[in-house]
Amino acid sequence: MSAHEFAPGLFIRGFTPPLPLSAYKLVAFDMDSTLINIECVDEIAAVAGRKDEVAAITEAAMRGEITDFKDSLRRRVALLAGVPETALQQVYDQRLRLNPGVETFVQACQRAGLKTLLVSGGFTFFSERIRHRLGLDFARANSLGTFNGRLTGTLFDRPWGDICDGAEKRRVVLEVCELMGIDTTQAIAVGDGANDLPMMAAAGLSIAYHGKPAVREQAMISIESGGMDRALELLRT
Repeated sequence: MSAHEFAPGLFIRGFTPPLPLSAYKLVAFDMDSTLINIECVDEIAAVAGRKDEVAAITEAAMRGEITDFKDSLRRRVALLAGVPETALQQVYDQRLRLNPGVETFVQACQRAGLKTLLVSGGFTFFSERIRHRLGLDFARANSLGTFNGRLTGTLFDRPWGDICDGAEKRRVVLEVCELMGIDTTQAIAVGDGANDLPMMAAAGLSIAYHGKPAVREQAMISIESGGMDRALELLRT
């Protein structure tokens, strides 16, 4: 089904706006390049002088050209070995910003009674800070291995598995819906990269925020200019 331009830089597919925001009970967000303006792994790599090498893998993975996200993440994280842990705070303080309209959109969802979920292929150092900053209910991300104040180039295994990839994002959204006692049609999923497509396909409403081509082509709402709050042009609050 082809999309049409509802307003400049705002495309819709498969529904007639406005949709009532209160009809939804859960909203799930990707973090890197969706809630925030950077890909954290790339910025950590910049501290090690390896940004170009890591960013090339990130870009290929987000476009869907590298289909094994877990392998691509392991390759990128391996290049971070030896980076001091202090680099993480440096990236957070100096390079990380919330994307335009994020706070407005999140707050509108919270006022409408939706639970909020962050599911990221990024790292807990950043996801927990963003969760607290935005007052989100739940978060899942990957944990960087550290030893003697430096990154080991590995990821910690977690009780739920090793890496939060596209399949895990989808599984978490489905699990939270079940725990909440809601249907998946009552969930919204917001992302930008290929590893967000599984959760976006499972949700009742999918929103691409400045997404890669494969994501723009499948999302029900595609915000291609302006901030995330542009979704509110299509949602009745």
